[in-house]
Amino acid sequence: QGFKDNLHAVFCLAENAVGPRATRPDDIHVLYSGKTVEINNTDAEGRLILADGVAYACKDLGADIILDMATLTGAQGIATGKYHAAVLTNNEEWEKACVKAGRNCGDLVHPLVYCPELHFSEFTSAVADMKNSVADRDNTPSSCAGLFIASHIGFDWPGVWVHIDIAAPVHAGERATGYGVALLLSLFGGASEDPLLNMVSPLGCNGNSLPEDMERDSKRRRLV
Repeated sequence: QGFKDNLHAVFCLAENAVGPRATRPDDIHVLYSGKTVEINNTDAEGRLILADGVAYACKDLGADIILDMATLTGAQGIATGKYHAAVLTNNEEWEKACVKAGRNCGDLVHPLVYCPELHFSEFTSAVADMKNSVADRDNTPSSCAGLFIASHIGFDWPGVWVHIDIAAPVHAGERATGYGVALLLSLFGGASEDPLLNMVSPLGCNGNSLPEDMERDSKRRRLV
């Protein structure tokens, strides 16, 4: 789409199979960030490689905006429902932009609570920098899962970090929905040469998205 900025895509992929080197409870891993993680839940495995992915984007690629997107937690569907992905970010402007981009393109997004000073203690470990799963599953586990990833670039990192949990809206029954493609195109469309993407992006050069009349009309069509 004629993207004008420096853009990298990092795919955080791993074989999720039992083997002699499989992760076991009480293992301690040293992640790419240099931080240590005590394994207290072997089913909370995706965040380990996502943490490595964002650390790589920060340390090796020198990114100033890092967006990670994954089917991370079953709790996301409870927190924001089947149709809205959950967004967690250290930047209020980008939180609003994600919500607006979702409304413009149809890939709906709703914010999670971002409060590391109250929630990151869920990962407290006596033998490592953190555990990989929360102590209390009733204390916003989707937010906490995102905070685990963010901790590997650091809560004092000056850049923009956006985490989007798409566990529920990526499927309808046994069918994939393709959720996320339109959202990313809309969100970052202001940096492309595509006039349509420039128009729907909430972070465009002129700071505007759809004209009010067109936005109201598109809402009407969706409702019908």
